[in-house]
Order: sequence, then C-alpha cells, then structure tokens
Amino acid sequence: MLGTQYTDGSPCWIDLGSPDTAAAAKFYAAVFGWELRSAGPETGGYGFFQQDGATVAALGPLTEEGADSAWTVYFRTSDADTAQMVTAAEGGRVRLRAMDVMDAGRLAALTDPAGAEFAVWQPGSVRGLDRTSSPNTLIWVELHTPDPEAALDFYRSLFEWRWKEMEAPGMTYRVISTAEGDQEDASFGGAAELQDSGERSRWIPYLQVADADATVDAVSVSGGTVLLPPADIPDVGRLAWFADPFGAEFAVLKPAPAQ
Repeated sequence: MLGTQYTDGSPCWIDLGSPDTAAAAKFYAAVFGWELRSAGPETGGYGFFQQDGATVAALGPLTEEGADSAWTVYFRTSDADTAQMVTAAEGGRVRLRAMDVMDAGRLAALTDPAGAEFAVWQPGSVRGLDRTSSPNTLIWVELHTPDPEAALDFYRSLFEWRWKEMEAPGMTYRVISTAEGDQEDASFGGAAELQDSGERSRWIPYLQVADADATVDAVSVSGGTVLLPPADIPDVGRLAWFADPFGAEFAVLKPAPAQ
C-alpha cells in the first residue's frame, strides 16, 4: 500500500498542470472536496490541494511549450542529478534539468523512452504528500506503455524497482514495488500494455474514493468526462477512469475489503 514513509523509487507527489488553474481547482473541489492553498507569490501560481490542512496533491499553470493538461507523478530519489543522467543514458529525455525548489527539495522533469512523462523529487524540507491511501487521496499509480517489460527495465535502472506478473482480464499486469522490504507491502503501482495503438504512454494517478459510482455523478455534473465507467476488479475493488474539463486523466478506486 502506498504510504508516506517514502523511500527511493516510491511515488511521493502528484501535481496537475492546467491551462486554467481557477477552474481546475473548482472542479477538484467539487469532486474530492479539496481546498487550494497558494504556495506563495514567488511560485508562479503553484498551489497545494489540501484536505483538512494536509497536502494531498498540487496544481500549477502549464509551463512547457505545447504541453497538454495532465497529472504528473513524482518519484523520490536521493540524487536528482544522477537520475537525469541515467534517464538520458538509457534513452529517455530530460525535459527540465535538476533544479532546487527553494529549500523544499530538488526536482527534475523527465520522459521515459516510450514517451511517458514523470518527475523525480530529491527531498529537502518537503518529503512528499502529507496523506495517501485514505479517502480522496492518492492510493496507486499506473503506467500504460507499449512494452511494459522494456519500460520497467528502464525504471529499474533508475530506482531498482521489482515487479510481479499477475493475470488480469485480457492482459498481463505487472505489480511494481520499491527495492526495499517485503515485495507485496512495498507495492505502489502497476504497469499495463496499451490496449489501443492510438493511445500515448502515460502515468495515471488513482485516488481512493468511498463510492466510485457517486464520483461518476460528481465528475459529470462538474464538466468532466467518464472514460471508463465503474467496473469491479476481483480482489482489487471498483474503479473508474475520468478526464477533467481540460483533458487531464485520472482514475479512482474503491478498494475491495481486506480479506
């Protein structure tokens, strides 16, 4: 289960780049009850989505030329500069070179060889999100890519991830874990093969919800789009996929009861 005791390779942050941050904040407030708090005038419009004062995600304006609205998953690293060098050496791309974010930490924005964008975070005063794996917070991340084995080999060079294959309806799914501890306890996400040749490689964040069907209603009335209606996945839970009003994709999961 995704927690907040972050180790190298674990998801530690998610943020949304949007062409209209005010409208995006209104949408996610309606769907998840999040409140947006500015990170300060020196941050160029960046802010923190909060739940009872705990940071659960972040939001900022689009900063890369030609970028589409999207969620970005950040993975913890002990050395952002080395992560960007390994990315380039292994066939990926450095979109934003490692830089300090005041005293909060050091980040680099990267793209894997198949085109999935992600970022790395070397913590300073900010270790990561304050809350995960509870209602309306991040619970899972998922990579959709043409060749999961090749993609995971790339990420292993960065983070020493482990993974385990499991059969899912119509596909082989890889459950990903960090390098440390019990493999099942250290799992945080998965990798799946693209089902449509027209799809692009990307990371998708999953938010835990109490009711996936009620989330459909909240998304629909707030101007979002239902990409995948709620469906039950045995031993996993009930999930659904959405796009916000500006096209940023995300998913929700109501976990199955613990056995």
